[in-house]
Amino acid sequence: MAAIRQARAVWQGDLASGSGKVSASTSGAFSDLPVTWASRTEAADGRTSPEELIAAAHAACYCMALSSELAKAGSPATRLEVSATVTFDRVDGKWTVAKSDLQVTGRIAGISAETFRGLATAAKDGCPVSRALAGNVAISVEPVLEA
Repeated sequence: MAAIRQARAVWQGDLASGSGKVSASTSGAFSDLPVTWASRTEAADGRTSPEELIAAAHAACYCMALSSELAKAGSPATRLEVSATVTFDRVDGKWTVAKSDLQVTGRIAGISAETFRGLATAAKDGCPVSRALAGNVAISVEPVLEA
């Protein structure tokens, strides 16, 4: 069965001086987060951006995908910490979500750094958000295994 999720955005004014708000309609987990063009291209100043929301989605999704890969390999994680850095830049003169760099630190008993690196890459390729971005956004992963 397909899972359906909804978010809502409201914008007022033109691009440069206008502003908007974004809310999670399905869960209600957040509402009326402020967003502006400046929060996308300059300083965030307490406002979010579509790219920050993509980064959050990618980090959360990747954590789940890697957790699954580790469990299937017989080495469940004690702890995973993922940071996603999404770059919004001009590509061929147009604003584009250009890349998403994942940094993951894992605490996993009884696994080698090489095995962790392989599973981290498999999770990057299999993560549903990575798959949604694939072909349009450069995706990298930097895995670090805690001792």
